[in-house]
Amino acid sequence: MSEFIHLILFALMSLGYIGIALGLMVEVIPSEIVLAYAGYLVSQGKVTFLGAVIAGTVGGLIAQLFLYWIGKFGGRPFLRKYGKFLFIKDGQIDTAEMWFQKYGIGVIFTARFIPIVRHAISIPAGISNMSLRTFTLYTTLAILPWSVLFIYLGQQLAENWENINTLAKPYVQPITIAAIAVTIIYFILMAIKRKKKEEIV
Repeated sequence: MSEFIHLILFALMSLGYIGIALGLMVEVIPSEIVLAYAGYLVSQGKVTFLGAVIAGTVGGLIAQLFLYWIGKFGGRPFLRKYGKFLFIKDGQIDTAEMWFQKYGIGVIFTARFIPIVRHAISIPAGISNMSLRTFTLYTTLAILPWSVLFIYLGQQLAENWENINTLAKPYVQPITIAAIAVTIIYFILMAIKRKKKEEIV
């Protein structure tokens, strides 16, 4: 990790729960790193495990709500102009939008665990005027276990929290594979449902 990232992370974490939430809201630092360091703070007794999970979930949710509102009120024109400042590329938006339009709201949950589209999936949800309540529910259900996992691993690593990527790999890979499998099954079910509707019509 670069010294600059270290400085930002340490500055945020000095704020305790607020810092954990802010770290996930601004997304300058990967969420895995922020949550792992939050786990380290838990191991040091500076924050509680439950408090860190709540702060991480709230921060992650707010970050996704921000993208949802950008999609809802700014749409494609805004994203073409400013998407690069949000670290979101056109290709990610295209893929996420295609998934969302073709397979519906279920991808809001499963896509959270798939690297290419997990940050961009909130944008087409906003563009399509998906219910805010439904979006919030699906997003929270996906962010919560992610927060629990990395805070727990960070707590176990303690002083070696920076090795989170190595330790997390055996956990994250199966989750990603399972998410992709569930997504594929969901896609198939939606395709069958759509085909039946077309046959009826």
